Amino acid sequence: MAKYKEISTQTRQNLIDAFWELYCEKRIEKITVREITTKAGYNRSTFYEYFNDVYDVLKQIEESLLPNIEEMPPLLPTGYNESVPIDSFIKLYSSSSKYYTVLLGDNGDPAFAGKMKNGIKAKLLEQLEANESTMEIDYTLEYMLSAMIGILTYWFKNNENISKEDLVKLMYELMNSEGINKLVTKLKL
Repeated sequence: MAKYKEISTQTRQNLIDAFWELYCEKRIEKITVREITTKAGYNRSTFYEYFNDVYDVLKQIEESLLPNIEEMPPLLPTGYNESVPIDSFIKLYSSSSKYYTVLLGDNGDPAFAGKMKNGIKAKLLEQLEANESTMEIDYTLEYMLSAMIGILTYWFKNNENISKEDLVKLMYELMNSEGINKLVTKLKL
C-alpha cells in the first residue's frame, strides 16, 4: 500500500512537472492534455485520475503555493519601532521561486497575485489583531504587498543580480519615506 502511494505521488508530480515545462513556454489555453501526457510518458486516462483538465493542474499548483496562514512565519516585527521583517517575505518567496516568478510574471496568472496578497494580508491583519480592515490599513497593505511581490519577482527574474543583503537594504530604504524621496530627487520628478 505504501509503495502504491509513493508511485501515485510520483506519477502526479511527473504530470505536474510536464505541465509546468509547457506552461513556462506558452499560455495555458495552448496546452493540451495530450502534450502533458506525452511529455510525462503516461496515457490520458492516467492524467484524468489526478486532474480534471489543464486548468485544474494550474489550480492545484497555485493552491499548493498560496501561503497557509497557520504555517506562515510572523510577518510583523516584535517590537514597536522595528520595520516589517522583509526576510520573512524573501524566505516565503524563495521556497518556490521557480513557480512564483512565472505565475507572477508577464505570462502568468493575473489572479494569482491577488490570491497571494489576500492570504498574506489575512495573516498580517491577524497579527495586527484587527477585526476589521480600515481603508488606511487595507490600502497600506495592498501597497506594501504589491511592492514586495513586484520587487521579488523582478529580482528572481534577473537571476538575483544583487545580493540578498543589498535587496533587503534597498527594500527597507524604499519603504522608508526617505527612500522614495531620494528616488524622486534622483529622477528629478
